Amino acid sequence: MALAGRVIASHYAEPAARQVAIDCSLRDGPSDDALLIGHVAKGEQFAMLDDSLGWAWGYAGETRRVGYVRSETLATQ
Repeated sequence: MALAGRVIASHYAEPAARQVAIDCSLRDGPSDDALLIGHVAKGEQFAMLDDSLGWAWGYAGETRRVGYVRSETLATQ
C-alpha cells in the first residue's frame, strides 16, 4: 500500500518482509542486463511484492526504491 499513488496497478498487495542476505543490485527489470537503479546492502529491508523466475520485485530502504533483485539474495525474517 505504500506505493499507492506512485505505482499504477489494478490492485495492491501487502508486501512480504524480507531481509537482504547478500549485497545486491537493484534493477529496473528482471534481468542482469536491466538498468542498474542502485545497490541494496546486506541487512537492509526489502518489501517484496512479487517473486517469479528468480527475481523479486519490491522496494528497499527508507527511500523505498522500487525495483528487482535476484530472489536468492533475500532471506525471510
